[in-house]
Amino acid sequence: MEEGQKVVAFDMPTDTVGNVSNESLMGSPYIIYFYPKDSTPGCTNEAKDFTALKSEFDALGVKIIGVSKDSLKRHENFRNKQELDVILASDEGTEFCEAFGVWVEKNMYGRKYMGIERATFLIDAEGTVRNVWRKVKVKGHADAVLEAAKAL
Repeated sequence: MEEGQKVVAFDMPTDTVGNVSNESLMGSPYIIYFYPKDSTPGCTNEAKDFTALKSEFDALGVKIIGVSKDSLKRHENFRNKQELDVILASDEGTEFCEAFGVWVEKNMYGRKYMGIERATFLIDAEGTVRNVWRKVKVKGHADAVLEAAKAL
């Protein structure tokens, strides 16, 4: 997915609000942020940063949806332990991650494997991708996304 494209059709389970889909979100802007794994340091900080700014996103009418391939049970444990207030969706089969181009080959200590690239997409009320952040560095990222959301 790139800026200016219509978001691909999706329907994913969440740990709190049932399923979330492009159809259910139509008419409101939203953020989809992809992250590698629940309860890891970077992913925890990113989720906490979005949670800390949730009231400001709410004031703009922007929903925040975090996506990983973790199970709903892992999401629930992650949310409860970290007191998160964002929607966490599960893409266990990685179809949604693949459609957004964030299911990529990674390399850690010389070992290659497939995983989720940390990336964020800001989608407007009509379902068009307005901003894309790839290979996200967590520090200051939620603030940058909030600024972009204010410009919608």
